[in-house]
Amino acid sequence: MIILERTSVMNLDNAIRGARNPMNSWDRMDSFYSEDGTFILGPNDKNLALRLRKAGSDHRKFVRQIFVSVDITAPLYWWKEYDTYKVATVANSCSTMHKIAGKPFSMEDFSCDHMTAPTAAFMESVVQRLEQIRQRYLETKNKEDWYDMIQLLPSSYNQMRTCSFNYETLINIYFARKDHKLAEWHTFCDWVRTLPYAQELILGETDTD
Repeated sequence: MIILERTSVMNLDNAIRGARNPMNSWDRMDSFYSEDGTFILGPNDKNLALRLRKAGSDHRKFVRQIFVSVDITAPLYWWKEYDTYKVATVANSCSTMHKIAGKPFSMEDFSCDHMTAPTAAFMESVVQRLEQIRQRYLETKNKEDWYDMIQLLPSSYNQMRTCSFNYETLINIYFARKDHKLAEWHTFCDWVRTLPYAQELILGETDTD
């Protein structure tokens, strides 16, 4: 399970203007903001952006200046793979260490959507045990109980992080993970395709490709 929400894309206008700096071609800019505040990439700017995108990372520096922020809720096993991306990413996470005892454990706290019925039944017993330990920890504040929760906690536990990255980072992630066996990566890549001008600037595609 993975949920991506509260997406914000920033600085498209400045990034496109900067893409024209090397040739001083600002007079050819034809992008604009619509009445509802949506940034519209004009034909001239779209053509330039696509050519730079396809020319490689040395030429498409402008996509590094298009910034994205999103809240992602995903299981720890997915975050372990996401954490391989350390360059041009920032994440503020809900703290497992500090807040693990802050609310009752339930099955909704875990990604169990691909479990078989027998495994899901066993998982319920694990969740019940975690809740028993949590209640005991709240009474005693015993560090051994705290360690029991931390070390028993399955990697299917869902954590929310506010993540930020740029379009160049998303290019790298998308093409590295679009065929991954984890369903969460497919959902993530589906989300990438919904971003403004993702087809041209991230996927490097045109309507005729």
